[in-house]
Amino acid sequence: MTERIEKLRALITSGWHHRFRRQIDWQLDRQFAAADVSPVRRCAAACIAVLDEEQPAFIPGALFSFMRTVKNLPEVYTAGEWESLRKKYTFSEKGVPFNFTADYRSVISAGLPAFREKIVNTICRHNGETREFPEAALAETDAVLNLLDRYIAAAEKEGLVRSVQLLKAVSSRAPETFTEALQLFRILHYSLWCEGGYHLGAGRLDQLFYPYLKDDLASGRLTCDEALEVLEEFFLTFNIDSDLYCGVQQGDNGQSVMIGGCDADGGDAWNILSEMILQASCELKLIDPKINFRVSRSTPVGHLVQGCKLTRAGLGFPQYSNDDVVIPALLKWGYSLHDARNYSCAACWEFIIPGAGHELVNLDAVSLPEAVLETMRRTRAQDFDGFCGDLQSVLREKALNLLKYYRNIHSLPAPLASAFCPEALENGGNITENGRYHNWGIHGTGFAVAADSLTAIRMAVFEMKKFTMAGLLAAVEENFAGRQTDKEFLRQLPKAGSGHPQELIKLAGMWEKSWEGLTNSQGGIVRPGTGSAMYYIWHSQDFSATADGRSAGDAFPANFSPSLDLPLSGPLSIIRDFTAPDLAGVCNGGPLTIELHESVFSAKDAEMKLAALIAEFIRRKGHQLQLNTINRDTLLDAQKHPEKYPNLIVRVWGWSGRFVELDTVYQEHIIRRSQLSLP
Repeated sequence: MTERIEKLRALITSGWHHRFRRQIDWQLDRQFAAADVSPVRRCAAACIAVLDEEQPAFIPGALFSFMRTVKNLPEVYTAGEWESLRKKYTFSEKGVPFNFTADYRSVISAGLPAFREKIVNTICRHNGETREFPEAALAETDAVLNLLDRYIAAAEKEGLVRSVQLLKAVSSRAPETFTEALQLFRILHYSLWCEGGYHLGAGRLDQLFYPYLKDDLASGRLTCDEALEVLEEFFLTFNIDSDLYCGVQQGDNGQSVMIGGCDADGGDAWNILSEMILQASCELKLIDPKINFRVSRSTPVGHLVQGCKLTRAGLGFPQYSNDDVVIPALLKWGYSLHDARNYSCAACWEFIIPGAGHELVNLDAVSLPEAVLETMRRTRAQDFDGFCGDLQSVLREKALNLLKYYRNIHSLPAPLASAFCPEALENGGNITENGRYHNWGIHGTGFAVAADSLTAIRMAVFEMKKFTMAGLLAAVEENFAGRQTDKEFLRQLPKAGSGHPQELIKLAGMWEKSWEGLTNSQGGIVRPGTGSAMYYIWHSQDFSATADGRSAGDAFPANFSPSLDLPLSGPLSIIRDFTAPDLAGVCNGGPLTIELHESVFSAKDAEMKLAALIAEFIRRKGHQLQLNTINRDTLLDAQKHPEKYPNLIVRVWGWSGRFVELDTVYQEHIIRRSQLSLP
């Protein structure tokens, strides 16, 4: 890291630039309601108002421009209007497009002037209502260009010669250099946030920017060291406004990058920029952008070792996605081979195709332990197979109920984001309805708790006859009151992660089958997954005890991971169990998460050992892997003395954040996760 980057990093992490921010007393929702403005024009006018209110500001020593000076975005509907809308429609989260990756490639390769001309041509091909979307997108694009002109004028006034040159280049033509391409991405990414979208993924940046870097290196415009410095400053831009981005917790903002994997022809897509991205992230040690790494059985061990160096930094990434599982899964679900090979991830780990539209891959979740409990209450089964048949019926019922609940799903318009999707722009409609795919993703929470409960039911009820179903149900519903011996007996039964994957295999198959043949209201399928998102806390807080001996209210594990507070044999045993199911049918995303004690890196060959562990995970056809490096003693001290650990970074579920900024419930969950050593 150069001295200039160190200074920029210090300024940004200190919040120095927050001095430029202003809170606006917006009244647009009332104005829109009074004038009965259409939804499309409301959303466009709100974005334009934000861009018009933005005031060009610069961080000393920075080359890249554009940062938020308006803290709050305007509402487009009044509270009364929202109440009426919610009676008519169902909305996902905030009701706006989110959790997607725009087609940055087509806009950057064309440049802003040509992109604007494309929108104009689209308007000419449409009439009536279908003109409204491209007309709104054009107005927003002009507002972006207007802000760009204001930035140029302000930079000229401050004598920022290099910034002026860079901004003038991207305002007048397509980028020709690595630095120009990065600056234009910054402008586009920033603008989508101003429109109100959130959890905006960055996509496959090593593929998007490599041609520019390759030309710069070949021509001598940049050396490798200079390119790394440019990249590191670009990565710093992801952290400038991130505290303004919405999420369940600070850090949950969706700025994910994917590297590696294969190209359109199936060949190795790794390049020098892939390596630089790992190095830049390792040197900066910041929570954004989050790095995801596509791997396969053909990935050289040297590349895995480079990923392990970043794991050693303790940021909670890279997260690994296995092409050998994910690409076939996407093909099975109806994606084209070209798109499947180009997959990236959404905010956390859900698999998406950049630029292909807006899929609701984080729509909702089903509590699998709750499904097991409901089955215990209903079943009259005489054997374990019969119980599993009843559980399958319960899971199917939950699937049908969710489809019914979301049968009238709706989203606010996003004209600019829609213009970044070729199909949506061509059709003159919203990105949520006009992409190539309209699939939904549903998480299955508490996978290990449910699987371990099935093991307990099989063994304790049907094989050992220690409990009747009614007796076990009563113990669970009474939270084992006065039955500590029974609770300990259930706790000692085999658990997933310790060499007992049987019920994990069975449950994954049932979870997949519960969605087979179903179509959502947008004409797509539903992709079940093994992730939990924030539901691992929400679904467990007020939930009863479970048949595996878990107490009422005790937390579920995050994602596809062993239950908390269990004695585990080690990471290899966990990998063997959690790769035993056929994961292709539950491949919406959801990583096996393993916590490693930071002391594992004290050995000289630690990174090579960890790379071997990852290779074993890949060979066994695991779909996603998340490795976190933590120290429980450090975390406990950080709870007592947060001022000593302002930049202590941890992985929460599919994103990383500063430990001291997390709510206590998330801190406690991380502390309780098993910290393992390498074999």
